[in-house]
Amino acid sequence: MDVEFALKCANLEQLFRRIDNKMKPRNLNILIVGVGGQGTLLASRILGTIALNSGLKCKLSEVHGMSQRGGSVVTHVRWGKEVFSPIVCEGDADYILSFETLEAIRWSSFLKENGHIIVNNQKILPMPVITGKDVYPKDALQILKDKNLSVIEVDGLKLAELAGSSKAVNVVLIGILCAKEKIELNLAKEAIKQCVKEKNLELNLIALELGYNAL
Repeated sequence: MDVEFALKCANLEQLFRRIDNKMKPRNLNILIVGVGGQGTLLASRILGTIALNSGLKCKLSEVHGMSQRGGSVVTHVRWGKEVFSPIVCEGDADYILSFETLEAIRWSSFLKENGHIIVNNQKILPMPVITGKDVYPKDALQILKDKNLSVIEVDGLKLAELAGSSKAVNVVLIGILCAKEKIELNLAKEAIKQCVKEKNLELNLIALELGYNAL
């Protein structure tokens, strides 16, 4: 083989490896928090599918809690070259996806240094507030910001309704995470196609793209 040609092939191979590595998601610990009915479990499955389609290992842990009563629901997502436990420990989350403002405060201690909370600025009153046993905090987002955390605030409900359904807040926030991590949009779209029923597919693809472009 011609030496010059061999060197060109080697350089091309290195280039393709760099491109391939750049397109693959890095190792991540993600905590998804919300209340019952907001689609935290679907969100975890979409993120898990993104990881698996990228050739990474992934483990999920779903905590249902009082989901039927609008209670807190938490899902752990961990992906990487090797993943041994499905649980994101306190202080280890690269991202917290919070579909409701109060839940972001409740779980903020799980965020690692230099991590990010992506929070939907929607208020959903928990049962203790509805019954008068507790009070929803004023300026909930400011409480988060006063903790010196990296808070990415989004009107997820508005974008979800623009996509066609208020229930698509979860996918809007996934779009923001993917944009933040520079995960290819088509990779995320493919995961949604694998996880979402046909009748809801189009609006979820729109919600993903709205979130992706909102950052």
